Amino acid sequence: MLRIFEVGPRDGLQNESKALNLEQKLDLIEGLLKAGLKDIEVGAFVRTDRVPQMAGTDEIYRSDRFANLQRAYSDLRFWSLVPNQKGLERAIDCGAKNIAVFGGATETFVQKNIGMSIEESLQIFSGVVKKALDSSMGVRGYISVCWYCPYEGRVSPDAVLRVVQPMLDMGIQNISLGDTIGRAHPQQVSDLLSRVQKLAPPERFGLHFHDTYGMALANVDRAIQMGFSLIDSSIGGLGGCPYAPGASGNVATEDVYSLLEGYSESQRLNVSELLKTARLAEQAVGHRLPSKRLTAEPPTDLT
Repeated sequence: MLRIFEVGPRDGLQNESKALNLEQKLDLIEGLLKAGLKDIEVGAFVRTDRVPQMAGTDEIYRSDRFANLQRAYSDLRFWSLVPNQKGLERAIDCGAKNIAVFGGATETFVQKNIGMSIEESLQIFSGVVKKALDSSMGVRGYISVCWYCPYEGRVSPDAVLRVVQPMLDMGIQNISLGDTIGRAHPQQVSDLLSRVQKLAPPERFGLHFHDTYGMALANVDRAIQMGFSLIDSSIGGLGGCPYAPGASGNVATEDVYSLLEGYSESQRLNVSELLKTARLAEQAVGHRLPSKRLTAEPPTDLT
């Protein structure tokens, strides 16, 4: 089944200048649940001096309202990013059940993002992943700049595979391949995914496209045609990357759903709740979001 992995409350909000408070974040999460999304990334256990928008992730997990949402929607998975063992300990202490680690395919990007080499980052992730799996947690891995890097330019498939294989060897259950600055072309997507499929089946991967050059939906569709079924997206098109100059937001969840609606094997969402939540996100961050469907379907209740 074609599915959406919602990254708005984490990857979407981390690049916004305005930090949302706890209740605003919970409002956003609840709206996504009402829309029918089953995988939602709600925060990151990172240093708040580096990513201040992620302050309060601990409070999300510890809040009574979040506990009530978990009981009411028992068939979903909440995810949070962890950068190292300290972040994992925080996640475990808060009762998180699913975590993600974050790497990249070029040395310059990884150095600027997490302050170490690719090899060093994989060594750190290995310990985090082992402990998380030993604790019966779900584990996801992100690989950024899989097609283009803002510092090194075009990225070869070989560079990506050098990170994919160790992540698979660690036992990471799902690896999200990111077009961090939104420059990938469908043919380049085909080139990489045809190589990736030789390492593991498509269900082991997600696709994470930004829409900087307006190519995200074309790239999503190409991935679907090749048998890949999990697509990352962000409500309203929230997002970007603080370590990728010029990168605009992730492809909007409601725009991806416009594409998925044409496939009979797609996850079904409540469009009304989806658009309502996108408008809520727009109000919370205080500026227009780039979602096409949000613009095309204005609210009918103007009272």
